[in-house]
Amino acid sequence: MTQDINVLALVKGDERYVFLYDDHSRAETLRTLGRFASNPELSFSWYDAAVLSQKIRQESKQQQAATRPRFELPMSSDLDES
Repeated sequence: MTQDINVLALVKGDERYVFLYDDHSRAETLRTLGRFASNPELSFSWYDAAVLSQKIRQESKQQQAATRPRFELPMSSDLDES
């Protein structure tokens, strides 16, 4: 079984912020964005954290929508044959 890895990147001048996360580490990645934003030694801002957080949440919603069936069709065994 393969596990998908999500990649999120931000380039600010000479700095590169690259986040790799899977579905199970999404919450930890969101916390990391907050830690980076609160670190005054980084150019990573709260605005950057908000934008990237939104992207993570949108990706999560898209993945959930892709795994749900578009239509709920009855199985032939569910139909009443009377």
